[in-house]
Amino acid sequence: ETQRFCEQVHAAIKAMISVYYSLPKDQGITLRKLVRSATLDIVDGMAQLMDVLFMTPTQSPENNDLISYNSVWTACQQVPRIPRDNKAAALSMLTKSVNLVKDAHEEMEQAVEECDPYCGLLNDTEDNSDNHGDEDNDGLGYPNNRDLYWSEEDQELIIPCLALVRASKACLKKIRISVAENGKKDQVAQLDDIVDISDEISPSVDDLALSIYPPMCHMTVRINSAKLVSVLKKALEITKASHVTPQPEDSWIPLLINAVDHCMNRIKELTQNEIEL
Repeated sequence: ETQRFCEQVHAAIKAMISVYYSLPKDQGITLRKLVRSATLDIVDGMAQLMDVLFMTPTQSPENNDLISYNSVWTACQQVPRIPRDNKAAALSMLTKSVNLVKDAHEEMEQAVEECDPYCGLLNDTEDNSDNHGDEDNDGLGYPNNRDLYWSEEDQELIIPCLALVRASKACLKKIRISVAENGKKDQVAQLDDIVDISDEISPSVDDLALSIYPPMCHMTVRINSAKLVSVLKKALEITKASHVTPQPEDSWIPLLINAVDHCMNRIKELTQNEIEL
């Protein structure tokens, strides 16, 4: 029975993979990536399920069985939700990028409001100091105060960094709106180009967000900001040159470029001392 079951699974997986490979590349790389991801989720889930079935006696189902069954079932349920064309796939990816940058921005704002992202670590240090004495606070594992707090210069530098992340979110939102309103299903290459460069925005935002936590290195913040600005400008230029911007002189693109440049210029001003040193 197990052998017959495995043979049926093998045949089903081969049939599903052949369907993926039959999807023409000229339908769009973004669409193919989403179909490939959905296919791999099912294949990986089935491989995990088969391993569990081989290791666990069929008479005594365990939680691992149920988890594996559920993983396959969930992966299969995603198939009907796969976008039907490259424009829909592009909108799906852009929406994901917008949400990721939105989450990063909210986390940065929350950290600034709390003004002490390592407060839990500080409390642990204080508790340990009560137990072990002040002489142990400089030992291994106990960070110095400068590692726990932002200086006044740090806090001043965070302001344009937050503004730059807000501008990143605005860029992605406007790009997504342009694709939704003006994107054409047959312009697959241009849609792929827009998605490819937009996918670089969220990781660049994450790099900048991580670099603002204490102890802050101003030079690292400047470098990460410059990388993010470069990606944003490239994304805006590619969008401007594509069919989703029927009027290249559209005011929102120059406006966002100016906003990004303003943030970067301010960051340069506040980190100039680092370069001079």
